[in-house]
Formats: sequence, C-alpha cells, structure tokens
Amino acid sequence: MDFSELGFVRVAALQPPLHLADPAKNARTILDWAGRAAAAQAAVALFPELAVSGYSCEDLFHSEDLLARSREALGWLAVRTADLPLALLVGAPYRTTDGRLYNAAFVLHGGRVRGAVPKTHLPNYGEFYERRWFVPGGDADVAVADDLLGEFRLSTRQLFELGRMTFAVEVCEDLWAPVPPSCAHALAGASVLFNLSASNELVAKADYRRDLVRQQSARLNAAYVYVSCGPGESTKDIVFGGHALAAEDGTLLAEGPRFAAEGSMIRADLDVERLLHERARNITFGCSPAPAGYSVVRLGATTPLGSLERKYARAPFVPDSPATVDARAEEILAIQSTGLARRLETSRSETALIGVSGGLDSTLALLVAAQAMKRLGRPPSAILGVSMPGPGTTGQTRGSAARLAKGLGIGFREIPIAAAVEQHFRDIGHDPKDHSVVFENAQARERTQILFDLANKHRGIVVGTGDLSELALGWCTFNADHMANYGVNASVPKTLVKHLVGWYARTLADAPVREVLEAILATTISPELLPPKPDGGIGQSTEDLIGPYVLHDFFLYHHVRNGYSPRKVFVLAQLAFAKEFDRPAIKKWLRLFVERFYRQQFKRTTLPPGPKVGTVSLSPRGDLRMPDEVDPSALLAEIDGL
Repeated sequence: MDFSELGFVRVAALQPPLHLADPAKNARTILDWAGRAAAAQAAVALFPELAVSGYSCEDLFHSEDLLARSREALGWLAVRTADLPLALLVGAPYRTTDGRLYNAAFVLHGGRVRGAVPKTHLPNYGEFYERRWFVPGGDADVAVADDLLGEFRLSTRQLFELGRMTFAVEVCEDLWAPVPPSCAHALAGASVLFNLSASNELVAKADYRRDLVRQQSARLNAAYVYVSCGPGESTKDIVFGGHALAAEDGTLLAEGPRFAAEGSMIRADLDVERLLHERARNITFGCSPAPAGYSVVRLGATTPLGSLERKYARAPFVPDSPATVDARAEEILAIQSTGLARRLETSRSETALIGVSGGLDSTLALLVAAQAMKRLGRPPSAILGVSMPGPGTTGQTRGSAARLAKGLGIGFREIPIAAAVEQHFRDIGHDPKDHSVVFENAQARERTQILFDLANKHRGIVVGTGDLSELALGWCTFNADHMANYGVNASVPKTLVKHLVGWYARTLADAPVREVLEAILATTISPELLPPKPDGGIGQSTEDLIGPYVLHDFFLYHHVRNGYSPRKVFVLAQLAFAKEFDRPAIKKWLRLFVERFYRQQFKRTTLPPGPKVGTVSLSPRGDLRMPDEVDPSALLAEIDGL
C-alpha cells in the first residue's frame, strides 16, 4: 500500500564526506547521497549548513573564485534534481546583486532552485565569527533572477508544500536563538521544520543539542529534522561530528552516529496527519497569531511510500524504556494515591471501602489505597476490603483476595451475595437458570449496594476499581461497578494495570504479598459472573468474549489519542502484532472496539471523578466530551471494507 495516503512522509538527514572548498566535488557527492535517499523512498534529503562549499572556509568566503564555483555547483546540482523524486535542502554561500553575502539554505526540486532561506542569527562569539563574512538574513526578501540558478525568492518567510507536508527551513544558530524563526514558521503553517547546521562538538553539547531539537518539536507540535557538518571540516581549532536528529512532537525518532568520517544517513517516517491532529487539539497553538508575509512554494506530490520503517509499540501505554520503567510506575502510583488521599481528607472520610475480587483492578486499587493511607499518616487498617463471593466466584480468586488483604494489613470482610441475589431473582421474577445479562448484572449491583451502605456505616467512601480499557469498551454494569465515589483506575488501561501490579510485586512488596500478587497476575481476567467450570476453574474469560486487552489498548490509544481512522489503526496494528494476530482477528476485534466505544458512551457520561495519569482520559468533564447518541455505522462500514 501507499503509506503516504495515511499521512506518512519519509525524510532523510545526510552528512556525506566533505571536500573542503571544492564545490564541484561536493555537488557530485551530494547528488550521490541524494540518490541513496531517493532509493530509500525519502521525500526530502537534508544536507548540512554550507554543504556545497564547506562551513569552515573562513576568509575564502571573500574569494570570488569560491563564490563563483559554489554558484556553479549549486546550479549543476539543481539541474540534476530533475531525475530525483525528492527535494534537496543544501547549504551554500550566495551573494545578491547588492553585494550582500548570505549563508543560505537552498530548496532544490524538479530540476531547479525553488527557494533560498538565509540564516537569521549569525553567531559571533566564542569560536564563531560568522559576521566577518555573512550578513543576517532575517529581514531579507529578495526576488532573485539569476541567469544560472533561475528565479526564486530569498527570504526566511516562505513555506514549501510537498504532498501533504508543509515544511520550512532554518539554519543552525536560528534554533539556539531566544526566539527561533521556526516558531513563526510553525504558526504560519509548517508542520515539519528542517535545520541545516554546523554545530561543533564539545563535551555534553550533543545532549543539549538533542534536547533543543526534541523540545522545539514538542513546543510547536511539529517534526524537527536536523543535521550538522561532519569531520571533513577543518579541525584547526574545533571538530564537527555530523550529528543528525529527527524528532516529532517531543519524541526522538532517529539519531545518527557522530564522528563518522565515511558519512552517515538517518531516515524517519513522519506522521504529518498526527501533527495536524495535535495542533487542532492544542487550542493554545491554534489561538496564537499566524504571522503575515509568508509565501507558499508548491513542489507537487510525493512519490508513493511503499513501506513503513517506523515502529509502533504493542503496548503504547506501558513504558518501553528500561531506564524509565521504575520511575514511571512510581509516578503513576503517586498521582493515584495523592488524588485518593486528597479525596479522603476533604470528604472527612475515615475509611476507604474497596470491593476486592482477587483480580487485577481491585488489586491495584488496594495498592493505591495503601499508599494513600501512608500519605495521610493513617494505618492500612483504615482500608476495608470487602470480598463478596457470588455464583461465579472461584476458590482461587476468593483466596487471593483474603491473602492480599492479610498481607497488606487492611481490614477485611467477606459477605456472600448468593442468597441476596436469589431473593432478588424471586422479587423480579427471573429464573436463576437463565444466565443472561440479568443474571450477571444483578450480582454487580448487589455488590455495589453493599459497598455504598458499608461506606455509610464506616464513614467512608467507595473506591472504584474499573480501569480505562473497561470504560472504553463499556465493559461495566451501569450503576454497579460503573459507580464509586472516586475511581482511582479511571485513566489506567488494563495493560498498564498489569504492569503496575507487576512493578509493585518486584520492588515494594514483601515475600507474602509478592507471592499473592504473582498469583493474581497469572489469573484469567474475568468478572466471574457466570458459574465456574466443573473443575472449579474460572468459567468466564473476558478476553474470550471481547478480545485481547493488548489489542484494545492499542486501538484506544491510536483512535482516541492520535485521532487515527479505523483504517489507519488497522494498518498499524498489523505492523505491531504481525507475529501475534492475523488480519481477520485484528479486524474482528477492531470492529468490536469501535462499536462498543461509541454505543457505550452513555456509561462514561455519568462517570465518577478519578485522577488523570496519562495523556488519554475518558472523563466527561475532561478529555472526552462526546454525545451519547453517536452512530458508528460509517466507521463500522469502513472496517467491513478493509
């Protein structure tokens, strides 16, 4: 398929070997490396600052010979782009007819120069003294008519459209300035920013440079692609490492090696569609004034992108870096427990009531409550865990609930509900052999009634245990487990619940608690509302009924957080789960997710409060304000046609 139809564009940042002060050789090298980028299906090939001449030519920039040969090499290179299905961004010195010499980035496409962007901020401190040769280009706006290079505009205030991508260019120091030109470029409409740079290497400077690129992409909801001059430059007083970086909305997508004398190239598949979605959501960006005076150069369409090199995590909610796993889990638990502690304090509650089932969600809620009590300086006995075994409860989960309560030192009560439910069935005239939704939901509502009444009795609040994945699917009983005084897991998806419980077991639990947590982690996920199997095992598997949570969390993240269409979610899921699920399975569960997500909104409309811990929340007071009556038929038809 053509991934550009889904909003992807591949870019390349290249640092080829340099022939200092030899523009003709550099042009041939640049063309060769641009061909490599084209072969890799890149739509744009970015080269370093002054790549045609070399950055460290010093007073040779006053040489008529070097300037003339640079111009000739640039013209030769521009003509050769007619045979390349991409745009080239290359740096070269350029003198206008009034004698001003600019350090400029040239955009080459389709056999000619399409625009030139002069450097705005010229460093003239420390090891840099660019104002000896060049003039600042921030105010330049020149309509160039060059008998060799053709007609183009030399100005910082121009955008370039290539396919679905709108990009702009700045040069090196521009990024380091108090107000980088890229800020105005982004507000004018550029979703991708390119930087041709000559940044020398100093101890720890690469870290700072990396942070600059990443943070600028985050601040502007943009992609930022950067490449610096390499070790072929003069090493008389400083050394250049050829650092190449590509970041998107705060995330580093690609980084090249430094000090590669043989040259280097990085590629990154940018998601332009996602960037525009982020800008639409970010009203602060949208309300910032767009600068005037920008022109748009339309370069045409991109060639089809037949593959996607970008990797997508199977569990986007779960930290994937070993270095951040512990810190992230600790932070999430801190957010949850701080929210609950504040609720307990302001409501003057003496007790936190939790329905404990021996399953993952109630286990995490118990761990959060235990941390909340520590924050309040209260003993764990201020938590009352209530086990309410019913017709579907197994001995395994019943035992896990009791052992966990004992290990944590909390208060614990077991209140069987079978007799109460049977009486209720008689009251409403329901046959208990009919294991329909009535049979299941009556148990859930009986448990909720007990919890709220006990909360009144013990001057406490009911702590909700339902997680984000269940709320997305509407996998909860309305006005039963759907309801609580405070839902601590409301924005924690199932894959993250499992991760947090596992982290707690490894890092904070003593041996008895660790043992029961590991048993809970190994237990089949189930509401246990249907009778057990003949052998006493769990008779109802949630994931058999509604699909694997690892898939649903993937669907949830990309459909809600990134605004992706079902088609795009389907394609990315195939890439992420290629070794685990086949296409029919992904399609089946995606359809179920979309249908339930939209048809079950009425449950989320009446959700109790709960702390937001990540970038996805379904709170009707926060991130998701959606009508209950949305008909997903069009989306389902799109899935059916996949």
